[in-house]
Amino acid sequence: MATLKIFFFVLLIQCTIFTGSSHQLKKSNVNIDSYGDNTFNVISFGAIGDGKKDDSKGFKRAWDAVCDSSTPSPTFLVPQGKTFLLQPLTFNGKHCNSNNITFQIDGRIIAPTKPSAWECNTNCHRWIGFKNFDGLHIQGSGTINGQGDNWWKLSCKDNQKGFMIGHSKNVDIKGLTFEDSPKMHIAFEDSTSIHATQVTIKAPGNSPNTDGIHIQRSTNVSIHNTTIQTGDDCISIGDGSKYINITNIECGPGHGISIGSLGIMGKTEEVEFVHVRNVSFHGTTNGVRIKTWQGGHGHARNIRFEDITFHTSTRPIVIDQYYCPHKQCKNQTSAVEINNIAYENINDTSHKETAVQLSCSESSPCRNITMKNIN
Repeated sequence: MATLKIFFFVLLIQCTIFTGSSHQLKKSNVNIDSYGDNTFNVISFGAIGDGKKDDSKGFKRAWDAVCDSSTPSPTFLVPQGKTFLLQPLTFNGKHCNSNNITFQIDGRIIAPTKPSAWECNTNCHRWIGFKNFDGLHIQGSGTINGQGDNWWKLSCKDNQKGFMIGHSKNVDIKGLTFEDSPKMHIAFEDSTSIHATQVTIKAPGNSPNTDGIHIQRSTNVSIHNTTIQTGDDCISIGDGSKYINITNIECGPGHGISIGSLGIMGKTEEVEFVHVRNVSFHGTTNGVRIKTWQGGHGHARNIRFEDITFHTSTRPIVIDQYYCPHKQCKNQTSAVEINNIAYENINDTSHKETAVQLSCSESSPCRNITMKNIN
């Protein structure tokens, strides 16, 4: 649980993994520009930035140089005013010399438009990935666009991620805009001490499975001052996640902020110590939701929602221990335990008459649910 995956949109065909190379790039073949010895501009390593030519190799060469650099704080620069077309890529920080690397993304990064143009034969569940980092800063005024329109027309239900951070720690993301991922926009997985702030995520309200931020098997994750507009959960928190802090969020359209779903196919899954505060929901299908499958095991506990405002959300407060997105699910007696859940200072206008829905298991009922100042 001490790592995090940051993979940005995904799908099918030969994925390129960027690891620190064992050799140094020859400076006679590469024009190191005037940004300074600690800044590596992808343009200087062969990237074009016209939005048409594949810039993956230029990004790889720049990454090899950053990873091999002896400077204590190297910067990987994606300059403004350019659009870079990238195939699926993974940046691996395992063997890099520095533990204080910055990705300064001020330009625009796009994925191939057609699913058939994606090059990744195996492990195609991400577009842009970062793994095995301890000390990574991803920031800038740029935009990362997964061009997911054609993906949304397919029946594929895989959990592809656009921008993924995995098996990492001490990672922060700031200022970037993410658009139109094929599926999930950002995923934090198997990581610890991850911080996202001033991020904007945008996709049409009818785009399927385009979660804004998904957290899985990760600890000490904070998301602040962020705006999310998608066709699925603004933020979803999955198994193995604890000590999650979410504040000052604008959510909608979308499916709200969800814990789960947990316990599918009888699995033991756990989420605990989650604090959601100062969130405004606009026209979402759900607000703050905890959803678990019948037959599951584990727990969702020590979760607090406070200072929440809803504007015409359909189901503002939901606990559902009978979660079933299918026409019919088998009745089972075991259930994921839901315990110590607090709601305070909740104000809303609901799209439907029932604003609070608590569907708790008869065999393993919800316990210690408290509500204060619910309007």
